[in-house]
Amino acid sequence: MSVIQQHTAASLSDAWRTINIDALDPDSSQNFDTSTLHPPLPEVSEAEVRQLNAQVRQLLRGGDAEGALRGCLESPVYNGSDSAKASHHSHGTDAHMQTVVEVLQSIKASEMTPMLQRIYGSEGGSELLDVLTKYLYKGMSGGSTSSSGPRTPTRNLTPQATGFSQIGSRPGVANESTGAAMSVLLSWHEKVVDVAGLGSIERCMTDWRKV
Repeated sequence: MSVIQQHTAASLSDAWRTINIDALDPDSSQNFDTSTLHPPLPEVSEAEVRQLNAQVRQLLRGGDAEGALRGCLESPVYNGSDSAKASHHSHGTDAHMQTVVEVLQSIKASEMTPMLQRIYGSEGGSELLDVLTKYLYKGMSGGSTSSSGPRTPTRNLTPQATGFSQIGSRPGVANESTGAAMSVLLSWHEKVVDVAGLGSIERCMTDWRKV
């Protein structure tokens, strides 16, 4: 009988593959709190987010789209409380992300590149575009991508006495709005890369501060 035949089925199993090697490594991140590697960010309250969004919308109503965009980027919500991050709408959308999308959708395509160039050329402009890149990726990953408010749930047809059926809204309206917002985010992403280069993507991916 060979040596291999003398081993039982249990000894030849793949159980060793389930061993967590990182847990045995004293230098592994599992053995210490990684949050100690960077300073804690101050938590942003719901009232502060609401005040910031109000100021941004006031600039937007006044026709200062660039000022509104700068306001969003200069005061990113990195560590919002649960009540600050979750708006009153469904799907747990980010209240400040909603405001950022509204600002981006209000700017004409012909104004995007000149506006980004002015922001990039100003003091701290590179960091502002990095923040914008973070919001673009957050929106494209399924965050708040529609400024039209909460989506209307699909309703069943309700028979009426007149013989007609009453419905809540035209099917597909929410998908059309979300698709339009996604197109806007993709357009902004293209323009940001044209102005700031691929470095904005790399810095966004490696920055531990997430919006």
